[in-house]
Formats: sequence, C-alpha cells, structure tokens
Amino acid sequence: MEHIELEVAIQAPAQKVWDAITNWQAQSQWMLGTKVWPVNGDGTGVGGKIEAFTGIWRIGFLDTMEITAWDAPNRCDVNHTGKVVKGTGTFEVVATSEMTSKFIWSEDLDLPLGLLGKVGFTFVKPGFVYGVRKSLEKFADLVEQGKLS
Repeated sequence: MEHIELEVAIQAPAQKVWDAITNWQAQSQWMLGTKVWPVNGDGTGVGGKIEAFTGIWRIGFLDTMEITAWDAPNRCDVNHTGKVVKGTGTFEVVATSEMTSKFIWSEDLDLPLGLLGKVGFTFVKPGFVYGVRKSLEKFADLVEQGKLS
C-alpha cells in the first residue's frame, strides 16, 4: 500500500466545504484531468457509488468507488473498486474555527503490477502529488469565492 495525504486550509465554514467536496459532478471544475459523477442516485451515504474518469480525451482510466463510511459533514471514506485503482480514499473536513476549515485528502493505494508497480510509482508519485496539491488549491479558491457548493 502507498499512503498519500494532503491538506488545504480554506477560509469557509466546514459545512460549506463539505457541501462542495461531496458535490461529485463539480469535482471536474477543480480536480485536474478528472470528471466525476454519482452512479444510481446522488452518491451519498454508505453504499453510494461514484465513478471518475481521469485522463485526456479517451486516454485514461475509470476509477469506480463505493462509499464505505459517511459522517456528514466531517468524513467520507471510499473503497476503490476499479481495474486500475484499488485501495481506499478519505475526504475529511475539519472545522478550525466557525469560519475556517481544513480539507484533508488521503489515499491508501494498492499498486498494480507488484514490484514493477512500486518502482514505477516512485517516478510517477511526485507528479501525481503535485497535481493533487494544485487541485486542492483550486478547490479552496473556488469555495472561498463562493463558486462551489
């Protein structure tokens, strides 16, 4: 397993951040190269399903997820069930005051291809982390500007 965890401070109340982060379809506005949508409903609550396509044009991969924990407005855990991405992910919102929050994005990825996957991810990880960090910064900016809810 490969653990990745990033966080971003947001000048917005926790509920506002939660509402924005669980607006799955709006993630395409801030998550680099990714389009997200709920499957069979709104993708909320334990058992909810979400899909995300990451890539350019038709070159990329589909990430299928099932929500395994839902503690609104604080935490959502998912199990990645796709062919490429396996493991778990967590979205956590922590109130730091009445008007500020921290959003924590973490993944525990089960890398494919054994040793080859681990070695390959060593080279891919810096770019992956950079892309997620930039995405989280964009998310924070959009929430603070009131452009996501």
